[in-house]
Amino acid sequence: MFENQQREDVEALLKANIEFRRLYQRHRELDSKVRDAELGVLPMDDTTLASMKREKLVAKDRLTRMWEVHRPRMH
Repeated sequence: MFENQQREDVEALLKANIEFRRLYQRHRELDSKVRDAELGVLPMDDTTLASMKREKLVAKDRLTRMWEVHRPRMH
């Protein structure tokens, strides 16, 4: 997530905003678990996987909105 953004800008927001950092870390954790479940490395039922995917999407949407609000202030 935020691969196309300046790394320094993302790191600055991670340091400056606790909620952004918490959501970013949670999104990364969910991304890893979803990927492992889809590869069959992490056993998981379909309901749990679907729930994790929804939570990951909600986190991504919130992160994107936060990025859009805070980014102009960083420059």
